[in-house]
Amino acid sequence: MADVIAAISTGNQLSAIGILRLSGPGCAQVAGQVFQPAGGYPLAEAPNRKLVLGTLRDARGRVLDQCLGVYTRGPGSYTGEDTVELQCHGSPAVLAAGLEALYAAGARPARRGEFTKRAFLNGRMDLTQAEAVIDLIEAESADAAANAAGQVGGALLRQLEPVYSQLTDLCSHFHAVLDYPDEDIDDFRLTAYAGTLARCQGELENMLATAGQGRVLKRGVQAALLGKPNVGKSSLLNALAGFPRAIVTAQPGTTRDTVEEPVLVGSVRLRLVDTAGIRQTHDEIEAMGVERARQAAQGADLALFVCDGSRPLDQEDQAAMAAALTAPQAICLLNKQDLPQVVDRGALPFATVVPICAKTGQGLEALAPVLEEMFGGGAPCDGSVLTNVRQVEAMGRAVRALVQAQTALVAGFTPDAVLTDVEGAMEALGELSGRTVRQDITDRIFERFCVGK
Repeated sequence: MADVIAAISTGNQLSAIGILRLSGPGCAQVAGQVFQPAGGYPLAEAPNRKLVLGTLRDARGRVLDQCLGVYTRGPGSYTGEDTVELQCHGSPAVLAAGLEALYAAGARPARRGEFTKRAFLNGRMDLTQAEAVIDLIEAESADAAANAAGQVGGALLRQLEPVYSQLTDLCSHFHAVLDYPDEDIDDFRLTAYAGTLARCQGELENMLATAGQGRVLKRGVQAALLGKPNVGKSSLLNALAGFPRAIVTAQPGTTRDTVEEPVLVGSVRLRLVDTAGIRQTHDEIEAMGVERARQAAQGADLALFVCDGSRPLDQEDQAAMAAALTAPQAICLLNKQDLPQVVDRGALPFATVVPICAKTGQGLEALAPVLEEMFGGGAPCDGSVLTNVRQVEAMGRAVRALVQAQTALVAGFTPDAVLTDVEGAMEALGELSGRTVRQDITDRIFERFCVGK
């Protein structure tokens, strides 16, 4: 990692501020060929972590911008190396020309996630923290951002370390007795560690139990709007989205395919899918839409069954209800509350019925607390929630290894056989935090990142 890397870290769109970032030994000398502080001294002599005003020039020496530069000396930087950031006006043309000048001065283009990868390799963060950086960038809700920020701050690592430490103590005691039999070391009795194994397993299982909430935080709740034609599904989608996302007409069968839109209801993000009205039809295209509606219900986390409360339930309503009840969670939205109601709520086989009027927005505010209770929205998201599939898989392997270790202990296996499973659990936890992660896994993780981060 002796080379200097450079990238635009603020994207390639018009903005008030744009940042050019460099990292690596000698980056101040490279940047100093492009940026000259107004005080007349070289950038390499600038005070640590202090913004200085200066002039940015292109590869031909022309003045591009009056901007600010900051030189941060390693190891106290983001990457653990010397870094420079040039904070310019956010013209894409200025940033592109400035970056070309940095390349001409000796920097090379940074690869995706390379700044954060260097931070990981230089010990500035573990792998859970590094992965949380991209989660924070991609966060679509305040809860998701709060959880990612907690993980960037090391919340997940602080939970893992005591477990890893206890398993390390167990293994080191056994090997110390085995390797140094003449030393004054307490006898190793595997049964004395039975409580340790059970406690470690329990702590990991508690962390693993957050994976469901983490999946909701990461990608939102897949929610299918179901009902017969003309009950107000598309109007509801538009009301929740805040703009006319779906076409609404009085003609039944207007919606013939699924229409998806992410919406935030309270603190819960829904991946809301409007579907064709469920009914018997001889129209081939509409029939395909009805089948897709049923498939959407089966693949959803939540079904929102919409019915017209001003009309008696009929066979088409019953068919739509049956489809909705195939989803893991289902809510009935009793629509058209602005009209006289004839539907008996007792005839609706749903634990939760929310009266609404999609046309006026009446009752929609009652949907937020229902969803937050159902999907954990609004719960403290301090970094302890697992949102990463790789982390969930590694922690699952660690739990299974500890279960096998305890089974072997109860069965009277020799300590070395039991400790094989304990070491397997440690290896899985090492992959989770980055202690023992393979190079190909590391490369795959940082490929998710954007250039400049």
